Amino acid sequence: MRQRATFCTKRIAAAVLATAMVLLTGCVSQKAPAAEIADADELRIVATSPAVTDIMARLNVNLVGVPNSTLSVIPARYDDAVRVGTAMGPDMEIIKTLNPDYVIGPASLQTDMEPKLEAAGLNGIFLNLESIEGMYKGIQQLGDLFGRQEEAQALVDEFSAFYYEYSKVNTDKGNPTVLVLMGLPGSYVVATDKSYVGSLVRLAGGTNVYDNEEKDFITANTEDMQSRDPDIILRAAHAMPEDVVQMFHDEFDTNDIWKHFRAVQDECVYDLPYDQFGMSAKFNFPEALETLQPMLYGEDE
Repeated sequence: MRQRATFCTKRIAAAVLATAMVLLTGCVSQKAPAAEIADADELRIVATSPAVTDIMARLNVNLVGVPNSTLSVIPARYDDAVRVGTAMGPDMEIIKTLNPDYVIGPASLQTDMEPKLEAAGLNGIFLNLESIEGMYKGIQQLGDLFGRQEEAQALVDEFSAFYYEYSKVNTDKGNPTVLVLMGLPGSYVVATDKSYVGSLVRLAGGTNVYDNEEKDFITANTEDMQSRDPDIILRAAHAMPEDVVQMFHDEFDTNDIWKHFRAVQDECVYDLPYDQFGMSAKFNFPEALETLQPMLYGEDE
């Protein structure tokens, strides 16, 4: 990769660090009885996404149901758990047969899942996994909910220590502007700073050119994207990553407007690896930030 010029606007890492370390409430949406929650060892719990499953494993919580996944590894401790379908389409009939006390999924799918859970008479808990900060806030709340405060605090402390050091890495390198595209085979949307990929860009010191939006993903025309003049274009995949990468290459090769983007002219367009830049926050975010580093700031001299 060619050397890129550094940026001159100073980033105030301390302010970003303060935001990352503040663990506030409101990141777990719970549809459950108001009575005190029992210890997790006494409960039957289903997780509907790989990201949630990984969190529960790190909190040392047993699960009776876990998702099917061909792109993510389900922790070995759940080898005997029942597979309940994909994260995008959990099988409510299978879940009901497990008689779970709680079904836990990502908040991004709450609109679709919640009515189905209510119809089945099941209690849902929905985690905000649209940012690293949201994930750790949710971890702390789950620790309180299921008697795993010690495990949760250890994870939070680990993140705080990591980000204390990481926040120093890009100080004085400036804030490159970034357009993030999230693709499906045949189509794509813009990922705002409210999305998980957007949160990684922000933690790395980049500025999302769609940073003043209410939703995590929006549709925008290419003329509007070009008018925002991003320094860098990042392309991620929601599913079927090989097909999406090919779709993006075809789009950029055949749609004439892309050649007028400065980022394209400067050869600052990058395809993000699917296992690091998905829809939900995951514990491999340090590797994702390491991947972003040369994309945003160029190779080290």
